[in-house]
Amino acid sequence: MKSSYTIQGMTCSNCESTVRQKLMQVSGVKELAIDLTKNELEIESAKTLSFSELQKGLKDSKYSLIEKTANTMEETDAPKSSYAPLFLVFSFILGISFITSYKNETIDMMLFMNHFMAGFFIVFSFFKLLNLRAFADSYAMYDIIAKKIPVYGYIYPFMELLLGIAFLTAFNPFLTNVVTLIIMGISSIGVIESVINKKKIQCACLGTVFNLPMSNITIVEDLLMVGMSLTMIIIL
Repeated sequence: MKSSYTIQGMTCSNCESTVRQKLMQVSGVKELAIDLTKNELEIESAKTLSFSELQKGLKDSKYSLIEKTANTMEETDAPKSSYAPLFLVFSFILGISFITSYKNETIDMMLFMNHFMAGFFIVFSFFKLLNLRAFADSYAMYDIIAKKIPVYGYIYPFMELLLGIAFLTAFNPFLTNVVTLIIMGISSIGVIESVINKKKIQCACLGTVFNLPMSNITIVEDLLMVGMSLTMIIIL
């Protein structure tokens, strides 16, 4: 099986040997063909290799891959449709939160934020759990904890699910919001670092079901959760 990629970070003649050495260690890789003039890579493998598996093989180097099928892409080059699933999910959660918190011709903001956070965590954990292993591999590419402790990527979706249930049932609001503030605050650090360093990697906020590029939109998403949890802690 053959697949093609663009290599980022190829700035010297001896880069080829480094990339070749690292990728040949990935299970299933048989042959590599590297074109230095175009910074392109063609991989022949004995089995289907996920993008996250190959990217993980280069995680300790300055190189990164861009899949030609647009698994990863620069924000400026990404078509608007790339973010359509994210906007659609947010719109559904936002709309339902407004409807369920509308009482006596006004919006109960605390109830709205609780329902929004519940919907966010439950729905987003669902997409991550559709392919837990792929999510964990992708998440380890940028999260500061998952990079050092890979098992954290497998636990994270379940943490989101539990937080969603806690918000939905109004379980110990203060504790729930403090835990959310810590978890989302830590998560946002890796996202911000990736965007600032212009790393061309896939955002795993909706798991690996959709090809969402890491961008400022991802930062807004994480900081929105941080802001809401902090607001509720202050109000409580």
